[in-house]
Amino acid sequence: MVAVASGPIVLIGAGNMGGAMLSGWLKSGVNGADILVIDPGPPPAMAKLIADNGVRHATSAPDGVEAAVIFIAVKPQVMEAVLPPLKPLVGPSTVIVSVAAGKTLAFIETHLGAAATVRAMPNTPAMIGRGVTGAFGNARVSDAQRSQVHDLLKVSGPVEWVETEGDIDAVTAVSGSGPAYVFYLVECMAEAGRKAGLKADLAMRLARETVAGAGELLHQSPDDASKLRQNVTSPGGTTAAALAVLMAEDGMQPLFDQAIAAARKRAEELAG
Repeated sequence: MVAVASGPIVLIGAGNMGGAMLSGWLKSGVNGADILVIDPGPPPAMAKLIADNGVRHATSAPDGVEAAVIFIAVKPQVMEAVLPPLKPLVGPSTVIVSVAAGKTLAFIETHLGAAATVRAMPNTPAMIGRGVTGAFGNARVSDAQRSQVHDLLKVSGPVEWVETEGDIDAVTAVSGSGPAYVFYLVECMAEAGRKAGLKADLAMRLARETVAGAGELLHQSPDDASKLRQNVTSPGGTTAAALAVLMAEDGMQPLFDQAIAAARKRAEELAG
């Protein structure tokens, strides 16, 4: 159960990521009355979740509230407009958590002042409690605040604290954007299956279930990915023939190197 310090948990934005976090907090035992959601128009499912659990809701920052935690779950493109009205919520014991890609601690401090602040990067499997989050806190974050933030983030999956703020951009490129790479892998496998003679819908079902099942095996197995790959690869067999292409010098690794580099570069550009 997440421990709530003095003051509410204030969630800014109840879209996909904010909604996933809110749902996780409530399931972990956080009292809805200890949460304040600020969102001018939450999606219908979130509005029902808020109402059904006694969560407080406001369309803008209310007066007279000092937050224990401000959890900012809006897109980076709107941060410039969203942050300034939140400054009255920040007190001496408030910790700010931002999941906006690319927006630096310095950017947040410009708008909200010198406060304990954490940059975090969850990913979309948080919506089913199977995400992973990278996090970095500035020097003002106390041990108690870090522990509380960790508890709030881990409701959606494991939390990995990184050593430097710059590492968050790499986390964004690997795991933040990573689910899209996996979904595209399914698309590619299905299309290749269609070209190999399968009906398109069958090829998609096979690809989808293969990737989902392999992911679950990876999740449950104590073996690392390379060991699991070796386990399914018989010398001279069909898997080995395919891997000879995928693992060639011009295969998947250099493509992923370029993709991750491009994503990290874009995360850095969003800091502006």
